[in-house]
Amino acid sequence: MRHVVWDWNGTLFDDHHLVVDGLNAVLDDVGIPRVDIATYQRLYTRPVQVFYERVFGRAIAAEEWQHVDDVFHDAYAAALARAGLASDAEVSLDHVAGTGTAQSLLSMYRHDDLVPLVTRFGIADRFARIDGVRGGGGGTKAPYLQAHLDRVIADPATDADDVLVIGDAVDDAAAATDVGARCILYDGGAHPRGQLEATGYPVASTLTQALEIAGLS
Repeated sequence: MRHVVWDWNGTLFDDHHLVVDGLNAVLDDVGIPRVDIATYQRLYTRPVQVFYERVFGRAIAAEEWQHVDDVFHDAYAAALARAGLASDAEVSLDHVAGTGTAQSLLSMYRHDDLVPLVTRFGIADRFARIDGVRGGGGGTKAPYLQAHLDRVIADPATDADDVLVIGDAVDDAAAATDVGARCILYDGGAHPRGQLEATGYPVASTLTQALEIAGLS
Protein backbone atom coordinates (compact mmCIF):
# COMPACT_ATOMS: atom_id res chain seq x y z
CA MET A 1 0.00 0.00 0.00
CA ARG A 2 1.51 3.30 -1.09
CA HIS A 3 -1.32 5.79 -0.84
CA VAL A 4 -4.61 6.15 1.07
CA VAL A 5 -7.38 8.42 -0.24
CA TRP A 6 -9.78 9.35 2.55
CA ASP A 7 -13.36 10.47 2.11
CA TRP A 8 -14.54 13.33 4.34
CA ASN A 9 -18.31 13.50 4.92
CA GLY A 10 -19.48 10.49 6.88
CA THR A 11 -15.96 9.08 7.08
CA LEU A 12 -13.36 11.29 8.76
CA PHE A 13 -16.07 13.85 9.54
CA ASP A 14 -18.97 12.48 11.58
CA ASP A 15 -21.70 14.61 10.06
CA HIS A 16 -24.42 12.25 8.87
CA HIS A 17 -26.96 13.79 11.26
CA LEU A 18 -26.25 17.21 9.72
CA VAL A 19 -26.74 15.84 6.22
CA VAL A 20 -30.14 14.43 7.15
CA ASP A 21 -31.07 17.71 8.83
CA GLY A 22 -29.98 19.59 5.71
CA LEU A 23 -32.20 17.40 3.55
CA ASN A 24 -35.11 18.02 5.91
CA ALA A 25 -34.52 21.78 5.64
CA VAL A 26 -34.98 21.39 1.90
CA LEU A 27 -38.14 19.35 2.40
CA ASP A 28 -39.51 22.02 4.73
CA ASP A 29 -38.74 24.62 2.08
CA VAL A 30 -40.67 22.79 -0.65
CA GLY A 31 -43.48 21.50 1.57
CA ILE A 32 -42.65 17.78 1.52
CA PRO A 33 -42.79 15.66 4.72
CA ARG A 34 -39.49 15.15 6.50
CA VAL A 35 -37.61 11.83 6.38
CA ASP A 36 -35.82 9.86 9.09
CA ILE A 37 -32.31 8.45 8.94
CA ALA A 38 -33.51 5.00 7.83
CA THR A 39 -35.39 6.49 4.87
CA TYR A 40 -32.38 8.60 3.95
CA GLN A 41 -30.12 5.54 3.95
CA ARG A 42 -32.57 3.47 1.93
CA LEU A 43 -32.94 6.09 -0.82
CA TYR A 44 -29.46 7.61 -0.92
CA THR A 45 -27.55 7.49 -4.19
CA ARG A 46 -25.43 9.64 -6.45
CA PRO A 47 -25.80 11.78 -8.49
CA VAL A 48 -27.35 13.65 -5.56
CA GLN A 49 -30.09 15.13 -7.75
CA VAL A 50 -31.33 11.59 -8.44
CA PHE A 51 -31.46 11.00 -4.69
CA TYR A 52 -33.50 14.16 -4.16
CA GLU A 53 -35.85 13.16 -6.96
CA ARG A 54 -36.41 9.85 -5.18
CA VAL A 55 -37.29 11.74 -2.00
CA PHE A 56 -39.44 14.32 -3.81
CA GLY A 57 -41.19 11.66 -5.87
CA ARG A 58 -40.79 13.78 -8.99
CA ALA A 59 -38.25 15.30 -11.37
CA ILE A 60 -36.37 18.45 -10.36
CA ALA A 61 -35.71 21.04 -13.06
CA ALA A 62 -32.27 22.65 -13.34
CA GLU A 63 -33.31 26.01 -11.92
CA GLU A 64 -35.05 24.37 -8.94
CA TRP A 65 -32.05 22.11 -8.34
CA GLN A 66 -29.77 25.10 -7.84
CA HIS A 67 -32.16 26.46 -5.21
CA VAL A 68 -32.39 23.05 -3.52
CA ASP A 69 -28.61 22.74 -3.44
CA ASP A 70 -28.23 26.21 -1.93
CA VAL A 71 -30.88 25.56 0.76
CA PHE A 72 -29.12 22.35 1.75
CA HIS A 73 -25.67 23.90 1.96
CA ASP A 74 -26.92 26.91 3.91
CA ALA A 75 -28.64 24.67 6.48
CA TYR A 76 -25.65 22.36 6.66
CA ALA A 77 -23.17 25.21 7.15
CA ALA A 78 -25.31 26.76 9.88
CA ALA A 79 -25.19 23.51 11.87
CA LEU A 80 -21.49 22.64 11.51
CA ALA A 81 -20.79 23.36 15.18
CA ARG A 82 -22.83 20.24 16.00
CA ALA A 83 -20.43 17.87 14.26
CA GLY A 84 -16.85 16.79 14.74
CA LEU A 85 -14.29 14.29 13.56
CA ALA A 86 -15.00 10.59 13.87
CA SER A 87 -13.81 9.36 17.25
CA ASP A 88 -10.81 7.55 15.78
CA ALA A 89 -10.09 9.87 12.85
CA GLU A 90 -6.97 11.51 14.23
CA VAL A 91 -5.43 8.33 15.55
CA SER A 92 -6.08 6.66 12.19
CA LEU A 93 -4.45 9.50 10.25
CA ASP A 94 -1.47 9.46 12.58
CA HIS A 95 -1.18 5.70 12.24
CA VAL A 96 -1.10 5.84 8.44
CA ALA A 97 1.52 8.59 8.59
CA GLY A 98 3.57 6.44 10.97
CA THR A 99 3.72 3.64 8.42
CA GLY A 100 5.23 6.01 5.86
CA THR A 101 2.16 5.70 3.63
CA ALA A 102 1.07 8.89 1.85
CA GLN A 103 -2.51 10.02 2.30
CA SER A 104 -4.82 12.57 0.76
CA LEU A 105 -8.40 13.77 1.12
CA LEU A 106 -11.04 13.76 -1.61
CA SER A 107 -14.53 15.00 -0.81
CA MET A 108 -17.66 15.81 -2.77
CA TYR A 109 -18.16 18.78 -0.43
CA ARG A 110 -17.56 22.24 -1.90
CA HIS A 111 -13.79 22.84 -2.04
CA ASP A 112 -13.89 26.40 -0.74
CA ASP A 113 -15.84 25.22 2.32
CA LEU A 114 -13.88 22.00 2.79
CA VAL A 115 -10.38 23.39 3.15
CA PRO A 116 -11.17 25.86 5.99
CA LEU A 117 -13.12 23.14 7.81
CA VAL A 118 -10.29 20.61 7.62
CA THR A 119 -7.86 23.34 8.68
CA ARG A 120 -10.09 24.23 11.64
CA PHE A 121 -9.75 20.69 12.97
CA GLY A 122 -5.96 20.92 12.75
CA ILE A 123 -5.45 17.97 10.41
CA ALA A 124 -4.74 19.65 7.07
CA ASP A 125 -1.04 18.88 7.37
CA ARG A 126 -1.76 15.15 7.38
CA PHE A 127 -2.66 15.24 3.68
CA ALA A 128 -0.50 15.50 0.59
CA ARG A 129 -3.50 17.08 -1.14
CA ILE A 130 -7.05 18.12 -0.27
CA ASP A 131 -9.66 18.25 -3.02
CA GLY A 132 -13.32 19.15 -2.83
CA VAL A 133 -15.74 19.91 -5.62
CA ARG A 134 -15.08 23.06 -7.59
CA GLY A 135 -17.99 24.46 -9.58
CA GLY A 136 -21.26 22.55 -9.77
CA GLY A 137 -21.46 19.49 -7.55
CA GLY A 138 -23.69 16.53 -6.93
CA GLY A 139 -22.27 14.13 -9.51
CA THR A 140 -20.53 10.81 -9.06
CA LYS A 141 -17.09 10.58 -7.51
CA ALA A 142 -15.26 8.53 -10.14
CA PRO A 143 -14.03 11.38 -12.40
CA TYR A 144 -13.00 13.40 -9.34
CA LEU A 145 -11.02 10.45 -7.99
CA GLN A 146 -9.20 10.00 -11.28
CA ALA A 147 -8.34 13.71 -11.44
CA HIS A 148 -7.25 13.63 -7.79
CA LEU A 149 -4.93 10.69 -8.35
CA ASP A 150 -3.49 12.30 -11.47
CA ARG A 151 -2.47 15.27 -9.31
CA VAL A 152 -1.43 13.57 -6.10
CA ILE A 153 0.61 10.59 -7.31
CA ALA A 154 3.74 11.87 -8.99
CA ASP A 155 5.48 8.48 -9.08
CA PRO A 156 4.63 6.81 -12.42
CA ALA A 157 5.57 3.45 -10.87
CA THR A 158 2.57 3.64 -8.54
CA ASP A 159 -0.19 1.41 -9.84
CA ALA A 160 -3.84 2.03 -9.09
CA ASP A 161 -3.93 -1.10 -6.95
CA ASP A 162 -1.31 0.51 -4.70
CA VAL A 163 -4.05 3.00 -3.78
CA LEU A 164 -6.66 2.41 -1.07
CA VAL A 165 -9.91 4.40 -0.96
CA ILE A 166 -11.68 4.59 2.42
CA GLY A 167 -15.20 6.01 2.29
CA ASP A 168 -18.73 5.48 3.56
CA ALA A 169 -20.73 5.35 0.34
CA VAL A 170 -21.47 2.94 -2.48
CA ASP A 171 -20.25 5.75 -4.73
CA ASP A 172 -16.79 5.46 -3.12
CA ALA A 173 -16.77 1.80 -4.10
CA ALA A 174 -17.86 2.62 -7.65
CA ALA A 175 -15.14 5.26 -7.96
CA ALA A 176 -12.47 2.87 -6.68
CA THR A 177 -13.62 0.21 -9.13
CA ASP A 178 -13.53 2.72 -11.98
CA VAL A 179 -9.87 3.61 -11.38
CA GLY A 180 -8.80 0.11 -10.32
CA ALA A 181 -7.99 1.06 -6.72
CA ARG A 182 -8.60 -0.97 -3.58
CA CYS A 183 -11.49 0.06 -1.35
CA ILE A 184 -12.65 -0.46 2.20
CA LEU A 185 -16.04 0.93 3.12
CA TYR A 186 -16.77 2.44 6.51
CA ASP A 187 -20.21 2.00 8.01
CA GLY A 188 -20.59 5.71 8.73
CA GLY A 189 -24.23 6.23 7.90
CA ALA A 190 -24.75 6.95 4.21
CA HIS A 191 -26.25 3.52 3.49
CA PRO A 192 -27.56 0.50 5.36
CA ARG A 193 -24.64 -1.84 5.99
CA GLY A 194 -26.15 -4.44 3.66
CA GLN A 195 -25.88 -2.06 0.71
CA LEU A 196 -22.20 -1.51 1.47
CA GLU A 197 -21.57 -5.24 1.75
CA ALA A 198 -23.35 -5.82 -1.57
CA THR A 199 -20.52 -3.96 -3.35
CA GLY A 200 -18.23 -6.88 -2.58
CA TYR A 201 -15.71 -4.69 -0.77
CA PRO A 202 -14.82 -5.16 2.92
CA VAL A 203 -16.90 -3.11 5.35
CA ALA A 204 -15.46 -1.77 8.61
CA SER A 205 -17.30 -0.55 11.69
CA THR A 206 -14.49 1.87 12.63
CA LEU A 207 -11.71 3.65 10.80
CA THR A 208 -9.08 1.78 12.78
CA GLN A 209 -10.72 -1.48 11.74
CA ALA A 210 -10.52 -0.34 8.12
CA LEU A 211 -6.77 0.07 8.52
CA GLU A 212 -6.50 -3.37 10.10
CA ILE A 213 -8.34 -4.89 7.15
CA ALA A 214 -5.98 -3.05 4.80
CA GLY A 215 -2.93 -4.46 6.59
CA LEU A 216 -1.92 -1.04 7.91
CA SER A 217 -2.37 -1.94 11.58
